[in-house]
Amino acid sequence: MPRRIVPLTLALLPILATPCPRWTPDRAATELELLASQIGQWNLDYHRLGRSSVDDELYDQARARLELLRDCFPEVAPEPPDPLAGNRGPLPHPVPQTGLDKLGGPDSLEAWLGQRRDLWVQPKVDGVAVTLEYRKDRLVRAISRGDGRHGQDWSAQARRIPAIPKLLPGLGDAVLQGELYWRLADHVQAERGGQGARGKVAGLLNRRELKTADAAGIGLFVWDWPDGPMDMEARLDGLERLGFVDAKALTRPVAGADEVAAWRQRWYRSPLPFASDGVVIRQGRRPAASRWKPEPPHWAVAWKYPYGKALAEVRAVTFRVGRTGRITPLLRLQPVELDGRRIRQLGLGSLERWQALDVRPGDQVAIVLAGLTIPRLDSVVLRAAERAPVAVPDAGRHHALSCFRPSPGCEEQFLARLEWLGGKGGLDLRGLGRGTWARLGLEGMLDWLGLDAETLQARPGIGRARAQALQASFTAARQRPFTRWLKALGLPPSGGAALQGDWQELSERTALDWQSRDGLGPVRAERLVAFFQHPEVQALAATLQAEGISGFAPQ
Repeated sequence: MPRRIVPLTLALLPILATPCPRWTPDRAATELELLASQIGQWNLDYHRLGRSSVDDELYDQARARLELLRDCFPEVAPEPPDPLAGNRGPLPHPVPQTGLDKLGGPDSLEAWLGQRRDLWVQPKVDGVAVTLEYRKDRLVRAISRGDGRHGQDWSAQARRIPAIPKLLPGLGDAVLQGELYWRLADHVQAERGGQGARGKVAGLLNRRELKTADAAGIGLFVWDWPDGPMDMEARLDGLERLGFVDAKALTRPVAGADEVAAWRQRWYRSPLPFASDGVVIRQGRRPAASRWKPEPPHWAVAWKYPYGKALAEVRAVTFRVGRTGRITPLLRLQPVELDGRRIRQLGLGSLERWQALDVRPGDQVAIVLAGLTIPRLDSVVLRAAERAPVAVPDAGRHHALSCFRPSPGCEEQFLARLEWLGGKGGLDLRGLGRGTWARLGLEGMLDWLGLDAETLQARPGIGRARAQALQASFTAARQRPFTRWLKALGLPPSGGAALQGDWQELSERTALDWQSRDGLGPVRAERLVAFFQHPEVQALAATLQAEGISGFAPQ
């Protein structure tokens, strides 16, 4: 299969482009069927069981990914699952529920606006759609969205919800379409996300009996009056007179893309009484209700808020071993955009967490930003059909006193030791990062002490000026205080210990000496003894003694 690059036409995935996987036809058929099956299960959970098994934004991204993979492997692609399949109910809608297409960003907004005029914008309430049918001013029926043509009978539940008027004097025979939402006081979407509000309402409405307290927590936002006045302003005035004040207060006229974007940003970051997941842009005038169909119309479109979670494919799982032997799993990702940041990798914190999650290449994971800055794994959304093998470091081999040399399997920890030695917590050697240490190709932690400028210049990627600067740093390191050298070598945390004396004195201390002199606990004391008595550390001290470093050499 040729390796094509597929553009994201609607930008429903938070990446600019993605390469087609190098899958055999059999593998592609298996992976696509697995993804389609999962999406179908999510549809069933939500529409039939009233349970939201996945965040809306992850669901949207999964559907977009399925479409991309269908384009990559058209010969084996299954039919995409219909989100409303099996959701048809017994009651026909008097006016079809249309649904909405979703824009991908400012460019697609500009394209959609085109020459359209008489434009209005309102928050896209994150709830469940409902049709309310009135006859002679009285509520006679409430119908779930269903498949757009037919839905479930929610009339009994609707009569228990205070927000749904049972009598609207002067309305006559009419249809209202809107969103039932869970009330959230001063809810700021950018800070709190959806909080599962949509799933909560869906679950309540699918119960056989709606409790009074739960019914009181459900609000109603009327977003259309299909058989009302043709003019938007007249419709909003009429809805306000009927008591639907939010419809008018939160539907604003706009002249173009800049104003739409400004309202979108404002509602995203300002308090609202409900969760919202974007904005809806509407033309004021639209066709008569008799011409509506259960499909996205040309007179309205949704523009969702920035994703709070990104769906990312794991490309590789690697492991970084720190200087103390701590193993940190790293997920290398197909790059994704989240809140303006391009994320290529993230850490899982501990080997134990990776083992519990069993994340493998090809898995789809949800990424969030912790504290709005640090990418963090939220969940594993979908596992690859084929579980790729992963080379895992031996946890029993790495600890605070391992890998003072780059023996096989120790390369990572050895480099981490050098990085610490030259860092601000150690000798503070300028211009020496992990990459430079790797290029030096050292066989021992202190081999750099014997390198002159000529030898350094012979290393890959190190020129004459760079070699001279490195040699100057190495020379300056010889003058660092004894305690800085101890920390550079990896001295365990010593609390308030004074570290008075030279190497000879400190290395002869027992655990009881540390506890009695400096008030250390037994654990810290034992760790200090183990450090000073370790053969590799003693060999390093002997080298520093031979080099005449203060504190190691006899006075």
